[in-house]
Parts: sequence; structure tokens; C-alpha cells
Amino acid sequence: MGSRRNFFKNLGGTIGTLAVVNAAFAREAEKMLNRVENLHPLEVASDEDFWQWVKNAYTESPNIINLNNGGVSPQPKVVQEAFEMYNRLCNEAPSYYMWRILDKGRESLRQKLADLAGCSPEEIAINRNTTESLDTIIFGLNLNKGDEIVLSKYDYPNMMNAWKQRVKRDGIVLKFVDFALPEEDTAAIVKKYKALFTPKTKIVHITHIINWTGQILPSKEIAAEAHKQGIEVIVDGAHSFAHLHYNISDLGADYFGTSLHKWLCAPFGTGMLYVKKEKISNLWPTCPNDDPTSDDIRKFEHLGTRSFPTEQAIGHAINFHNLIGSKRKEERLRYLKDYWLDKVKDLPNVKVYTSQKPEFACALANIGIEGKVANEIERHLFNKHQIHTVSIKWEGVNGVRITPHVYTATSELDRLVRGLKELLS
Repeated sequence: MGSRRNFFKNLGGTIGTLAVVNAAFAREAEKMLNRVENLHPLEVASDEDFWQWVKNAYTESPNIINLNNGGVSPQPKVVQEAFEMYNRLCNEAPSYYMWRILDKGRESLRQKLADLAGCSPEEIAINRNTTESLDTIIFGLNLNKGDEIVLSKYDYPNMMNAWKQRVKRDGIVLKFVDFALPEEDTAAIVKKYKALFTPKTKIVHITHIINWTGQILPSKEIAAEAHKQGIEVIVDGAHSFAHLHYNISDLGADYFGTSLHKWLCAPFGTGMLYVKKEKISNLWPTCPNDDPTSDDIRKFEHLGTRSFPTEQAIGHAINFHNLIGSKRKEERLRYLKDYWLDKVKDLPNVKVYTSQKPEFACALANIGIEGKVANEIERHLFNKHQIHTVSIKWEGVNGVRITPHVYTATSELDRLVRGLKELLS
């Protein structure tokens, strides 16, 4: 009963906030969410009427099927309208409305993000993307010549390049874990990381969901082994935040970065940095304030002039995400991945780089076709069927990454399946 009361209490607050932007949408949202409130998330995952309502909340192209939501996701209409509202307001008197009005909204936004992330608002800084968050960490850490960093060959290139710059600048040492994707043995994955730990290891860098294939890594278990040896843990949550249902504390992260314009569907160019409270004072900010060694998380937000409309509209994206529900969203995304992958995975010459075990993958999946390079598959899907995907050729992966989102219809995935079967024939 307590859980139900909290649901309706939170729902009421969210609906009320949405009503300020779009009253008709708020009324429809209340009706649809009352309908699914007593259903298990797995039941809701296949409720096409509910997800059609979600689909109608977006302004997707009627001519292109977008299955590259892993790159950047569209914003629902209520988020677009909120951004436009704030932008018009700022243009009436920019310095007044930006610095004296909207700037005061950052603290309530910080609290909303902290509630979603399951941590203290004093551990959350708001910025522009995962790269900015993780670069802040990578370049802000006190490291010396010979210190070792453990990461993987499948981490995001921007992050590997940041570490390589520290190799050139400071003489640190990088040690790379390799994978044969998909990996489906938690103990074996942890063992690969642990095998590279030495007394010189200072940091382990974990990509929670590998962007190339959707592989979920057991961050919590890797972090536990690292912490036993006094090793700090950085988690790249670019593809997992607001995609999987978790709290940052579940991951064992000392430092964490994510982009909010991916799975949260916030405005483009929005991100979040998490630093465990006791780690803040020893991390140097990229754009320093007057006390760069303070333990105040806000020292990482001295970016100068930023887009206040973009920043404040994040709150409306959180509202929309909460309306759907984190667990309902995760189960729908996994359902969509399995829906299309089940229809093609056993066909001749298909190579699947993504697990279908729920603990190792969710929405993102990657498949290849024997005898074809990845961009051939991408071109065929777009030129013949107007399906937008992205080709991936990285290390041992040669395929297309296919990434549906909550607004993707199963009929669109049927079209994807037809396109792939056509290419295979």
C-alpha cells in the first residue's frame, strides 16, 4: 500500500508539472498510467496500446524509421515545448531571465537527477555529455608516472583517447581487457579485469553498456574486486542511465558520467557527472572556480554561459521518464530487442554479437552477415527501406547496431526483419 501511495503521490506531482506545458497531454497521461499501474512491467512490455500512446508523445519522422537511438534520442513533445518556452522567456531579457530566474532552477533540477540516480544531490553536477563528464574525471585525477589504468578494447574511443593523452603527458600505463562478444559469464568477465590488477593499478574504467554491441558489463562485481585492492572505479554510463533500472550506488562507482540526451530523451547537449562525496575534494575541475580543492560538487559547473533553456528542460524529460516508469521502460526496450532478433538470429550466415540473456543486454543489439561488411548492411536498410541504423567495425565486431526506443512500433521492427531477410536472400 505504501508503494501504491508513493506512486500516485509522485504521479500527481509529475502530472501537475506536465500540465503547465501541455494540459491535454497531462490528462491523457493520467488515464494511461492508471490503466497499467497494477500490471507487472513484463506485462506492460507487450501492451501495444500503451506504447502507442507513448509513441504519439514524440514527433518522429513518418518517412524514416530511426533505429539509431543509441547515438542520440529524440525528445518527447513536452520536452521540446518546455525548451521553446524557456528559450522564448530568455530572449525577452537574456541576462535577467538566464542569471536571475532560470539559474535558480539548477538546485531543484539537481535534486530531481539525484532522485533518479539514487544518490545525494551533493554528488551530482550538470554538464553537457558523457565525454565532458569523464574527461573531467580522467584529467582531474592525481596520477603519477608508472600508475596503471585498466580499461577495455571496447571502451568508447573518446575516453581511450583521453587516457592516451595522459600517457603522453604523465607517463601512466594503460592495460586493456579483451572480449569475445557476446560475453555471458559474469565470473569470467570479472576474472579478465582482475587478472590485470597489480599493486600499481590506480583506476579501473568500466563501460557499463558497451556502445558497439549493447553488452552489459557486471560493474558491481568488477568494482568490488577493485575496491578490495584499493583501486578506484570509473563507470561510463552513457548507454545505461535511464535505459536500465538501477541506482548509481548499485554499480560500485566512485566516479560516473552519462549523457541525458540518450535514453532519458533530454535536450541535445545535456549530461551528468557523479562523484562520490569523499572523492570530490581530490578531483581537479577542468574549468576551475576560486577553490578547486573544495568538496562542493558545484565546482565542476563553472562553464561560463550555457544554454539555460536546454538545462531546465531536463526536468521535463525526467517527468516523462517517471511517467513511463524505469522498470517498465527497461522491459519494453528488452522486449523490442528480442522481438526482432528472435526472427533473424538463427538464419544462415547471421552473426549475433549481442546476448539475449537479460543480465547481459537490453535495447542495443548488433548483428553481422557473413561475407558482407557492416556498411553494406546499413546502406541496404536505408536505401531500400528507409531504416536508419549505424554500421560498426571495431575490433572483432563487423555488423550493424540496431537500437529501438520506447516510441518504436513492432510493425517498424517487422519492416527491419523484412529488410534483413531480403539482404540475406
